[in-house]
Amino acid sequence: MDIQPVILSGGSGTRLWPLSREGHPKQFLALTGEHSMLQATWLRVAPLVDGGAPIVVSNEAHRFMVAEQLLEVGCTPSSLILEPVGRNTAPAIAVAALQAQADGRDPLLLVLPSDHVIGDEAGFREAVSEAATAAGDGALVTFGIVPTAPETGYGYIRAEAGQGVRAVQAFVEKPDSATAESYVASGDYYWNSGMFLFRASRYIEELERHHPDMLDACRQALASGSRDADFLRLDRKAFEACPSDSIDYAVMEKTDAARVLPINVGWNDVGSWSALWDVAEHDGGGNAHRGDVLAIDCTNSYAWTERRLVAMIGLEDVVVVDTDDALLVARKDQVQKVKDVVGSLKGSQRAEAVLHRKVYRPWGAYDSIDMAERFQVKRITVKPGATLSLQMHHHRAEHWIVVSGTAKVTRGEECFILSENQSTFIPLGVKHRLENPGKVPLELIEVQSGSYLGEDDIVRFEDIYGRSS
Repeated sequence: MDIQPVILSGGSGTRLWPLSREGHPKQFLALTGEHSMLQATWLRVAPLVDGGAPIVVSNEAHRFMVAEQLLEVGCTPSSLILEPVGRNTAPAIAVAALQAQADGRDPLLLVLPSDHVIGDEAGFREAVSEAATAAGDGALVTFGIVPTAPETGYGYIRAEAGQGVRAVQAFVEKPDSATAESYVASGDYYWNSGMFLFRASRYIEELERHHPDMLDACRQALASGSRDADFLRLDRKAFEACPSDSIDYAVMEKTDAARVLPINVGWNDVGSWSALWDVAEHDGGGNAHRGDVLAIDCTNSYAWTERRLVAMIGLEDVVVVDTDDALLVARKDQVQKVKDVVGSLKGSQRAEAVLHRKVYRPWGAYDSIDMAERFQVKRITVKPGATLSLQMHHHRAEHWIVVSGTAKVTRGEECFILSENQSTFIPLGVKHRLENPGKVPLELIEVQSGSYLGEDDIVRFEDIYGRSS
């Protein structure tokens, strides 16, 4: 059974703001255990492929996070495909299917979003094995989730009566409450999980039949793409010309080969704070807390704090999420409106819509710990062996103070080493570079001063990560 996992990691996860943001969305967060959701997605299917590796489709901005997080759990993707723009799931799966056939194989593609929770992982793997027979015979199989409630936030699949893999009668949109109740009562409807199993060639055949212009654009984007270190970059012009559509609309609702396997494996797409409360462990009052939380006379609450103590008194059905730069307080039945908060922040061009105070980079991270009109203080961490770009700034000077580790500094024509408690000054307009030549993380404090302190005041001359100014 030649199974090729395809992990889709292009989502922005803004419904879990302020913890999940476009710059660091939920698939990279450890929301329900020690591993991030991306890592957990791979680990649950790794036993099916006996040493194989996934194809991952990601957007360009997240490429280093994807590669690093998978490497942390011993996985190097067979292909890490970068989308220059988002075009929904049908094109993403198409380029993965084409790439899977590049070496003459025609595997079964196990298509998985990177940000779902599955409680019964062994049961899920058994379901994949059960579906493989039908997929091997040419069916396009989706996994329908046995509903536990009349959920209005999911699409549904109406299936023929029977056992095991069966024909799909209809895909239906997210229903209102009364309709959802009728779906659950009938026993004929299942939640649409967005997970699929089919042979690569069969998906391409069905896409060619129902959406040939999409397939042509994907072929061109892949053929004209380029290799960049560990990444396969799709051609921007070709992929921008590709129609944007989900696999449901582009293929599954049109094909006569759609099949569904109902499963009951503790699935949750963790699409809201209330959904995260659903899958968390509760205390005797139905509360689920993460971090330093003190709750008195609270019931059915959810609280998450990263640093500070959060104290709650007399609250019921309330979500509290405290991060370094934003605090969310909402009723559990109103958390879907978080997207309105994000929309308002974007409309005001506020950075909190996209970035955390702590920003991850391929070389490490920086945390903006203080800021005023003409200065900014950052705590910078550089991974062992990592190197920042050779760069300069038009509007700011920088002071660097090493807290721990060893820094190799390039300043103009000079190159020198700084150790703990030593410092240096980078004048405005001078080329400079920071490196960590040691075996432990380098931590330093950077004090910026000048008339403009934005991240776009960076002119890069050399960069090992392929970034431009």
